[in-house]
Amino acid sequence: MWPFGVAMIVVVAAAAAAGTAGSKVRSADGIPIRFDVTGKGEPTVVLVHGWALDRHVWDGQAPQLAKRQRVVTLDLAGHGESGRERSDWTMAAFGQDVKAVVDAVGAKGVLLVGHSMGGPVVLEAARRMPDRVKGIVLVDTLLNVEERTPANEVEAFAGRLQANYEKTATEMANAYLFAPATPEPVRQRVLAQALALPARVSVAILRQVWAYDPLPALREIKAKVRAVNADKFPTNVEVNRRHMPGYEVILVPGSGHYPMLEDPARFGPALDRALREVLTPGR
Repeated sequence: MWPFGVAMIVVVAAAAAAGTAGSKVRSADGIPIRFDVTGKGEPTVVLVHGWALDRHVWDGQAPQLAKRQRVVTLDLAGHGESGRERSDWTMAAFGQDVKAVVDAVGAKGVLLVGHSMGGPVVLEAARRMPDRVKGIVLVDTLLNVEERTPANEVEAFAGRLQANYEKTATEMANAYLFAPATPEPVRQRVLAQALALPARVSVAILRQVWAYDPLPALREIKAKVRAVNADKFPTNVEVNRRHMPGYEVILVPGSGHYPMLEDPARFGPALDRALREVLTPGR
């Protein structure tokens, strides 16, 4: 499956296993993955960013969470300070990035939090370490796990991105990612990072995001799932409960796709509540 033939986990920065900030580990295909660790206490919370962002999207939440337990943030391959020379940009490959980091820090139990593209990523990570995942929190992602984008629409939009990446990516962000109340600095930050991602990498990743089917992963995952979503688009709770028993969603009203950046005052408590609930028996 992987070019290296086996799932190679090599720590390439000193003291990674001890939880020192500023570490790297190689993913299963050899790509170096940058991660930071703060705080102490299990289970470890692993915060996974979405498309075109990086670990700093969680800067408003990680320090608070780290007051009571260990927190890991990372840059997925192609993002931030991680390597970009990947040939296969699947959600499964990104899931291996997360597993590599979890292995590197020696976490025995984890709570996986995934925003946007990070939702599919944490599902794929959970498939690869089922005994360690104690709960999953999805952030504004997988609003209807049965919904699929037709292949012809995926290819049509990918073609538009390839023809004029800057214009099309900007239009996509304005139409689907931002709300009327999205602060201008957030808009500028998201767009700057999206446009800084090489077009060939960005389009390859988006193709995989739009084609992803979460149902095979959900059939395997036994951990409890909660969601913290914006209300720009509706969450289909009824459909999602068919595949995630007990699924509940906490809304951050008025936010766009980036509630951790747009409304941290409401998002932080919502995330805290979701993390508590996935650990509460019977809920």
